[in-house]
Amino acid sequence: MQRRAIRILGIDPGLRRTGWGVIEIDGNRLTFIGCGSVTSDDKMDLARRLLAIHDGLASVVAEFVPDEAAVEATFVNKDAVATLKLGQARGIAMLVPAKASVPVSEYAPNLVKKTIVGAGHGEKAQIRMMIGVLLPKADPATHDAADALAIAICHAHHRTSVLLRVAAQ
Repeated sequence: MQRRAIRILGIDPGLRRTGWGVIEIDGNRLTFIGCGSVTSDDKMDLARRLLAIHDGLASVVAEFVPDEAAVEATFVNKDAVATLKLGQARGIAMLVPAKASVPVSEYAPNLVKKTIVGAGHGEKAQIRMMIGVLLPKADPATHDAADALAIAICHAHHRTSVLLRVAAQ
């Protein structure tokens, strides 16, 4: 029986920019497929901004047809309004792949950083450098796209334990 590569979509939700990154995992080999950002105009009302994120991610899902998706969990900061808006963008980031019947996993920011740089508090520059090491063909134009690739890589490393948890339920 021939094994098939698994295509993973990583999403770094944000209201201004939502990063996305697509990789494939075949055994223990990671391959870069694509990455970018979906933007929304901060002059538009919240509903239209969320719609822009939805439509952009829906295009990514339609183009790359992922098998699995991973989204970074929201961290709570001191600004409750900003946290709430980020949560709404994150809801869109989870909804879009789910509507396409793509299973969605969630990862804490510290786990993503620890998986990529070996410490739970890595800097953006460290993450970008390690993305270049792990995915030499990747050249993300923004931190959001690099973070989305990091989320996809984190899922690639932890997906077996997630699948076992789901199977046990």
